[in-house]
Amino acid sequence: MGAEITTMTDKLIKEKLTDLLKIYDKLGFEALPETVLTVPKSNPSEALLKAIRDDIGNCTRCKLHTGRKNIVFGEGDPGTRLMFVGEGPGADEDESGRPFVGRAGKVLESLINKMGFQREAVYIANIVKCRPPGNREPEEDEIAACRGFVERQIEVVAPDAIMTLGNVSTKTLLSTDKTIGQMRGEFHDYNGIKVMPTYHPSYFLRNPSKKIFTWNDAVKVLNYLGIEVISSK
Repeated sequence: MGAEITTMTDKLIKEKLTDLLKIYDKLGFEALPETVLTVPKSNPSEALLKAIRDDIGNCTRCKLHTGRKNIVFGEGDPGTRLMFVGEGPGADEDESGRPFVGRAGKVLESLINKMGFQREAVYIANIVKCRPPGNREPEEDEIAACRGFVERQIEVVAPDAIMTLGNVSTKTLLSTDKTIGQMRGEFHDYNGIKVMPTYHPSYFLRNPSKKIFTWNDAVKVLNYLGIEVISSK
């Protein structure tokens, strides 16, 4: 039995490393960073995510770096079936280095809990890793400089479903000009992964009565994942 587990683990590691090598090859790298090769093999996805974070480094790829306090990489279970992708950090996230910890983060965490998950059991990331000044939407050049990192995070986590939060993440991942109002409520495809666009949690700070729309979207995700819906709304 122990030999079988070891064989399965080695196979998973090989598959993950092969997948990431393909990503790095597309970006012009000739080999995986040393980080991937030295992190213990027991959790290959964590090692691969750490390699992506190391590649970001003390990023100066776009102008957002001039006003940030912390890079907000993302966090959660790298083996999860469900991933959430927002647009960018706010003031609280910039201060802490963690995604969705401010007022909007509390709304998101409430949704995650209502779906039957703990926050640490899903994976949360943003399109850009540095806070746009004044919490404005990230601009096209900033998205272009950063989107490759969230795409690589998705590649490593390989969730069964993604919920994109708001216009920026939806338009970026799905390469569309349609608004969130036009896209939400229906599944879309991102490299073979089901994507459910929904409103950004900050929207409900201004429009709390509209939370039912995102809950309806979440129920469709739970049904797709084969998870029993416990909460009614």
